[in-house]
Amino acid sequence: MARAALRGRLTWQIAVVADVVNETARVRTIVLDVADWPGHRAGQHLDIRLTAEDGYRAEREYSIASAPGEPVAITVERLDDGEVSPYLTDELRVGDGLELRGPIGGYFVWGPEDGGPLLLVAGGSGIVPLRAMLHHHRRSRSDVPVRLLYSSRSLADVIYRDELDEPATGVEVFHTLTREQPPGWTGYARRVDAALLSEVAWPTGEDPRAFVCGPTSFVETVASGLVALGYPPEGVKTERFGATGGR
Repeated sequence: MARAALRGRLTWQIAVVADVVNETARVRTIVLDVADWPGHRAGQHLDIRLTAEDGYRAEREYSIASAPGEPVAITVERLDDGEVSPYLTDELRVGDGLELRGPIGGYFVWGPEDGGPLLLVAGGSGIVPLRAMLHHHRRSRSDVPVRLLYSSRSLADVIYRDELDEPATGVEVFHTLTREQPPGWTGYARRVDAALLSEVAWPTGEDPRAFVCGPTSFVETVASGLVALGYPPEGVKTERFGATGGR
């Protein structure tokens, strides 16, 4: 189904900012109170619309960072040349209203009934929809084993660092820092490539499910690497920045 047709049946509504959490120097999570929210699946996204005093409107898509049953939340990375993200990360305050519609999407989603084992691979802010899946896994007390491979430029750029340091039962988290590593760093220190994937990915004989989110080049490298390892292409679901990453 085309996204335009799907959006045509959605209604814009005003959500109230309930909380803001600074995740890194450039990234903020915004928790929203949405009065008429129909519920969402882990991995879906929503649209945000800002209207200027002169009537100019800008719309962007943002992945939903929260699990089904949790308050709706988005996590936004500030882009210096962005139209929307600087306002959301620098100016938006608790109690402010924000126009949104959603949820949107039915392809890049996961629930315990979909099985596993589950492989999640994120680059930068591509962690956002995967965080929703991790929360859903924990809240549902799923026994599906999960491995997360998260690529960041440096430790300071790791989004949700505190909660990822204490993963839920059945979840393994692997970090790789591609540009800068602190003294004593024991994680990976290189870009995600075929060799790294072969160390972290579930064996194909276990019929794993894979979700990959991040910049386009990152996603293409990871998806190709997983297929080369024997993952069926239909078993590797991908989401690229520019589709739901927001700006």
